[in-house]
Amino acid sequence: MTQYRLSEVEVGQNYKAKELDSFVSTTDVVVLSNNESQLFTDPEREYKIVDSFAGFFEHSSEDGEKYYREKQAYIVEKV
Repeated sequence: MTQYRLSEVEVGQNYKAKELDSFVSTTDVVVLSNNESQLFTDPEREYKIVDSFAGFFEHSSEDGEKYYREKQAYIVEKV
């Protein structure tokens, strides 16, 4: 999949699952999808980047605390 390597994506743009797969594989990001666990099952399916966040809160099961993680997160929805 080297021909699909993306170093960034833009909110409002559509991308094929194979492009997002490459992006996630080469970039330290989180992707949230309304297609649940099927995001990468059809490489040709298109998804739209609907929003982006610079970080998110995560609950630790080890100590019960909530921590803010500075990690880019994207919300995608199938087109």
